[in-house]
Amino acid sequence: MESTALFTANNVWMMICTALVFFMHLGFSFLEIGLTRQKNAVNILFKNFFVISAGLLLYCLGGFNLMYPGFEEGSLGILKFAGFGIAPPEGGMTAEYASGGYTWWTDFLFQAMFAATAATIVSGAVAERIKLKGFMLFSVIYVGLIYPIIGSWKWGGGFLDSWGFYDFAGSTLVHSVGGWAALMAIYMLGARIGKFGKNGIANAIPGHNIPLASAGVLILWLGWFGFNGGSVLSADPELTSLTLVTTCLAAAAGGVSAAIFSNLMYKNFDLTMFMNGVLGGLVGITAGADQMGPTDAILIGLVAGILIVLAVSFIDKLKLDDPVGAVAVHLVCGIWGTLAVGIFGAMAGFDQFIIQLAGVGIVGAFSVISATLILFIVKKTTGLRVEAEEELKGLDLSEHGMDAYADFRLNQH
Repeated sequence: MESTALFTANNVWMMICTALVFFMHLGFSFLEIGLTRQKNAVNILFKNFFVISAGLLLYCLGGFNLMYPGFEEGSLGILKFAGFGIAPPEGGMTAEYASGGYTWWTDFLFQAMFAATAATIVSGAVAERIKLKGFMLFSVIYVGLIYPIIGSWKWGGGFLDSWGFYDFAGSTLVHSVGGWAALMAIYMLGARIGKFGKNGIANAIPGHNIPLASAGVLILWLGWFGFNGGSVLSADPELTSLTLVTTCLAAAAGGVSAAIFSNLMYKNFDLTMFMNGVLGGLVGITAGADQMGPTDAILIGLVAGILIVLAVSFIDKLKLDDPVGAVAVHLVCGIWGTLAVGIFGAMAGFDQFIIQLAGVGIVGAFSVISATLILFIVKKTTGLRVEAEEELKGLDLSEHGMDAYADFRLNQH
């Protein structure tokens, strides 16, 4: 009776975490809308609806079996496909599956929620100038093929797992996979009209609804309770509570650090830097949330907050246009968090640091090459960037023929 109750409790916790990760897509939507102009709000919402919907279908069609193919002992652990469609294995609905942490169906749905996040990261970076059909095609290939292949290398028992590479909830496998793709996409797309002057100096293009963006960040912070808390893969009281504590402390430290460091550099208290600092702290702790103590988590968050401010400035100097700071948050802090596993916490040491560094490099190289290839295909087929006239008018009207705020089109440029 006790084991049945424990199995049920574990499974219920995992389903709650699944719902929290789903809820994060509302957070991403709010954040992206708030930090961009109102003439593109419908376009951003459409992309976010597409990413979660297509991500679920693709993961059912083949992504799950590509990510968890069941590598044989002694195999290279690089690529295997267990077939199309999903069906529970024998014992998949009992405590015999996953050490009684959850059922097979819960396993599928929890992992499927992660799958769409990589494309959502790209969505914010390419906002306000990418062709909708181009983004949809890119997302289908990247989420349906590239993300599960990379995920299989660690979480599916592939070669990175055999090396001892550690990524608890996806600083590299989710966030930097999306971050690398975002970097290549904004490089190939070019900046929004008016972002950079003739002298190369970046011009601010203010978002139209900072309160909405703020709500998005707070929703994402809440969603991370499921993102990291669910990655314990059970309702284990000790590990789950530790993970939530380290997650929250890193987020808080990242926000405060970014706000203070931004003030030292620019002599103002920038709310958007504070918000991205919170997200940077969350991304940074994600690789080792179960390995760290409170002090470690705070230090990871403090460094992440500083990195956010420096990365945003550096990206501007490279004349790359990232409207929401996705590259700084998800790529830079994703790399930092993965390397931090080798510096802090239970797995710290030179050997572990080198393994973490190798994992970051391999995933980065594969992500860059694959994203560039997919973007090239998109450019030659559907096209990548909208026409200047469409961009100036706003993608809501040019791509969707509708307006997010009927009869209220102020501050559209």
